[in-house]
Amino acid sequence: MSLTKNKHIIIGTAGHIDHGKTTLIKALTGKSTDRLKEEQERGISIDLGFGYFDSHNGNRYGIVDVPGHERFINNMVAGVVGMDMILLVIAADEGIMPQTREHIDILSLLGVKKAIIVLNKIDLVDNEWLALVESDIRDEFKNTFLKNSPIVKVSSKTGSGLDELIKYIESIDVEERPVDSIACLPIDRVFTIKGSGTVVTGTLISGQISLGDELEVFPANINSRIRSIQVHNQSSDIACAGQRVALNLAGVDRDKVYRGCVIAEKTSIQPTKIIDVRIKILPSIKRVIKHGSRLHFFSGTSEVLARLILLDKDELQPGQDALAQLRLSERIAIRRDDKFIVRFYSPLETVGGGIVIEANAKPTRRYNQDEILKLKSLESGTIEDNVLAYINAQQQPILTCNELAKMCSVSKEEIIKIVKDFVGKGIVSVYDNSNTVWSNINKEKHIKDILIYLKQFHKKNPYKQGLNKAEIYNLFFNNTKRLIFDEIIEEFVINNIIFYKNEFVYDAEFEIQKDETYSKIEQVIIANLDKAKFNFMWFSDIDLTNFKQSHIDDICVCMEKDNSIIKVADNLYTLPKYISEAKKKIIDVLKKEKRITISQVRDMFDTSRKTAKPILDYMDKIGITKKTKGESEREANNLEADG
Repeated sequence: MSLTKNKHIIIGTAGHIDHGKTTLIKALTGKSTDRLKEEQERGISIDLGFGYFDSHNGNRYGIVDVPGHERFINNMVAGVVGMDMILLVIAADEGIMPQTREHIDILSLLGVKKAIIVLNKIDLVDNEWLALVESDIRDEFKNTFLKNSPIVKVSSKTGSGLDELIKYIESIDVEERPVDSIACLPIDRVFTIKGSGTVVTGTLISGQISLGDELEVFPANINSRIRSIQVHNQSSDIACAGQRVALNLAGVDRDKVYRGCVIAEKTSIQPTKIIDVRIKILPSIKRVIKHGSRLHFFSGTSEVLARLILLDKDELQPGQDALAQLRLSERIAIRRDDKFIVRFYSPLETVGGGIVIEANAKPTRRYNQDEILKLKSLESGTIEDNVLAYINAQQQPILTCNELAKMCSVSKEEIIKIVKDFVGKGIVSVYDNSNTVWSNINKEKHIKDILIYLKQFHKKNPYKQGLNKAEIYNLFFNNTKRLIFDEIIEEFVINNIIFYKNEFVYDAEFEIQKDETYSKIEQVIIANLDKAKFNFMWFSDIDLTNFKQSHIDDICVCMEKDNSIIKVADNLYTLPKYISEAKKKIIDVLKKEKRITISQVRDMFDTSRKTAKPILDYMDKIGITKKTKGESEREANNLEADG
């Protein structure tokens, strides 16, 4: 893709201390990037500095001045975030130095591809020396990503070669950054402006941020509104991917935000302390990296301690790579495909780096072939492959589009598009207005498991209508929102996978068999209730000692649902014919007298007060009577009610 106008391109500098990076940037931009008093006094860059210039082709080039001193490698890594190209600065009078080599190693590990080698300070050497240095550079870099990079000879002091350098910069093909993806800005500076509050700066590596946007600061999980925006020191209503940005955050305390935090769309990142990675050890180091090594971890603007867990090896020799898990000392905001480097603390040395495969990993056992195969699949797959891998995973089978976006480090909109395509191919089912996704593979497995469980349940409980719906939820869907669960159950019922009635779930083929046991228990119950007439029996007084209590309870429920018996009160039952007779006689009295008492009911049915009261309570329940001020008396309510 060729360059077009109005692109925002970030250039980083790299190189040994005192090789003229800051002076070169000042020559290109007219601005000094040494902003700290200590930097100005010592003449070296300690922290990141920034400048920019507008080129003839209409593009704006922001330049990040990266420290060269080995003590400030963490700042160097932070500066590489979001860079489109690198200017590797080498002083002509000194040539390649140790820090030059380490910077190249770091840039290579962080995936930098586009670079220009700037041979600076040419005013200090003659042509013969210059030719020797250039030859050394070509020989030194022949096996690196710099092998085909142009070498431009300049003098920041005299201005010689600067026009040629700008032409080379303008000629490099730089792709547009994704403005329609998740807005993501790793913070590299935090400060306070009196009257405005907390201000953060960084390179917007994806998406866009507008004035008034509600964003979140990770890993602190602080919500904030964007009060004002500056892009390259100029006020703006919007910032786009590829720009150097300063944001004034409303409602955020200065001491809660730090370099290493990331500003992004709400809930778009899940801070983590465990990441699965592919790690590569530099060929140039002189040590073996063992499983369990303690390392310094750098990614984006974050810097934390980490413990290296090698998943399929015990050690790594120089130049080797492996799948590994890094267990971090504190939570960081990181996403899949982010690059990182690792260093030893003593002696200070960059030993390797790599790429994040799984940003929200769980502790993994070493030499676990299933986990290793899964990571290899995630590593090599497309976004669609990875989305499907997460959807098909057994640990959390039902996922929201927001959760998938976090896992795959893409926007929710992109996930929705992928999921829609999967639905069309019959790969997934969606719920909650397509915001929740269930792999059809996992769905079929769940259905099979549920049906097996129901058949076993019915075999064990032949007279129970089914399993309570809440039990199905607890057994098979306890990590799923109840709203989604209800939608799934409704779908299962519509498709005749299961039946559902009165809060009970049962197998579509199941029917309560009124077998010999059922008939015997039913006959004993009816005979006893019939014999008792209006001297209602407590159910527990019926002699059913020859039968299983679970069968008795279940058959009692079935008889009640079939209207074979009527529950008058807790543990108190009678037959429908006695309730009908009681209802008729009570209505006859109420039509004449408008009121009836427990004593009247007792005498009417030649029973005890202990039975008369439940009869009137039941009449209250079915709407024939209602209580008056006295507990013992009722008045007519709805004499036409159907009991």
